[in-house]
Amino acid sequence: MKKKINTNSLQEFIKIITVFFISLIVITNANAQTYKIVGTGVTNCYNNTTVIACPTNTTDAFYGQFQGITPSYQNNNNGTITDLNTGLMWVKDRGVKMSWDSAFIMASQCILGGYNDWRFPTIKELYSLINFNGRSAPTSAACIAYIDTTYFGWKTGDTTLGERVIDAQDWSANQYKGLTMAGDTTVFGVNFVDGRIKGYPKYVPPTTVTKQKMYVRFVRGNTSYGINNFVDNSDSTITDNATGLMWMKYDSKQGMNWQSALAYAQTMNAQNYLGHNDWRLPHAKELQSLLDYSRSLDATNSAAIDPIFNCTAITDEGGNTNYPFYWSSTTHLDNMGGVYVAFGEALGYMKMPPTATYYTLVDVHGAGAQRSDPKSGSIYSYYLGLNQAGDSVYGRGPQGDVQRINNFVRLVRDVNNSSGINETNNNYLNIYPNPVKENLNIQTNIPIKEIVLYDITGKLLCATKNKTIDCSKFAKGVYFIKVSSDKDILVKKFIKE
Repeated sequence: MKKKINTNSLQEFIKIITVFFISLIVITNANAQTYKIVGTGVTNCYNNTTVIACPTNTTDAFYGQFQGITPSYQNNNNGTITDLNTGLMWVKDRGVKMSWDSAFIMASQCILGGYNDWRFPTIKELYSLINFNGRSAPTSAACIAYIDTTYFGWKTGDTTLGERVIDAQDWSANQYKGLTMAGDTTVFGVNFVDGRIKGYPKYVPPTTVTKQKMYVRFVRGNTSYGINNFVDNSDSTITDNATGLMWMKYDSKQGMNWQSALAYAQTMNAQNYLGHNDWRLPHAKELQSLLDYSRSLDATNSAAIDPIFNCTAITDEGGNTNYPFYWSSTTHLDNMGGVYVAFGEALGYMKMPPTATYYTLVDVHGAGAQRSDPKSGSIYSYYLGLNQAGDSVYGRGPQGDVQRINNFVRLVRDVNNSSGINETNNNYLNIYPNPVKENLNIQTNIPIKEIVLYDITGKLLCATKNKTIDCSKFAKGVYFIKVSSDKDILVKKFIKE
């Protein structure tokens, strides 16, 4: 006996699939994303000090901690790993430490996997691999890597050789267009032990002869990755056709703490700022995509950003003209601080020379560094204190990083359907995490009439208005979610793993 088909359910599912594939056609015909920014890997949300349930209403405190698309990799079983989002192929393991100059030679000689087009990664390529679920610790065993160790080799510093646990940095191909510390020639790198971008001396201080050695991970493919394609829309917005992101041309013009920065996005949305109501605080990798590593205060007397943007000048802690740190929506678990990117000098208080009895404010990590700041509190508690040895210190950490707490903001929004944006009416649908294991969270700016879930066969699984859906009992596979109001229907695909 043939099973009777529920024609109403089938027709409804056909509508869902039609809407979904129309959106795919829109994506295909839009400007191609040559610089697809991978998310941070974070699925939790945080307040100033601890993990919290992810806020679901725009008026909730700490709402808007968007962390981007889910990282996705493929092990090619030949010593290489492919990033399925960016199209970049990576060497799985880093090998031994080497000098910066040697890394260019070694990359040109690499034939791993049968490929002869390996290259030394730029700082933007290298930073695409960072995962903000990491956490450094006093011992190697207690560290959690800031990179997915399911796919990538990773190690900490060798304490038996006198190294610190965090001394396991990766070089990038980008030399800083300025000097740090006591006039050191500096190269940017990523530390996958402590989750930061910093400028590192090319030579072992105080020499200019002995070459510093760090790790290198070679890359190939997508030679357009990290290259922006900015367009001034003549309406105080800038579109980057390479990333599919639209930015505020002008920043917030004033600093604010992290919670206020998240709320600032919702305030601007309520005002339909510049004709859009889906602005957000960028996650760390989105914010870093704006950096122009060919620019610096030393080299160009400007912020490290394309001059198509306006960057508010500030007076820094030394009384000099400089440029701000900008908040991201990402939390740094080492100190529960908010991740920021320095578009001006990444300043710190150091004794120069180390035998000095006083501190000097210097550019310790370079314009283009990514560090973190306390999300709230008073800056004055970081200006003078005592370290464990009883010595007076300024700033925070071994390089005396200045603490500002009130940092600037530059908001972002999507301009294509890859993140659920419907450009016809500026409505959006964001779901996370995707893939999902347990709770699926929903963000949208339309008034929700109904949220419906279907499986790949068109079977209706549930109908609700709840913005958090328990998917733990669903079988692994592909599903569709439809969010509707009286006027709009938004559809996205997600994967249950």
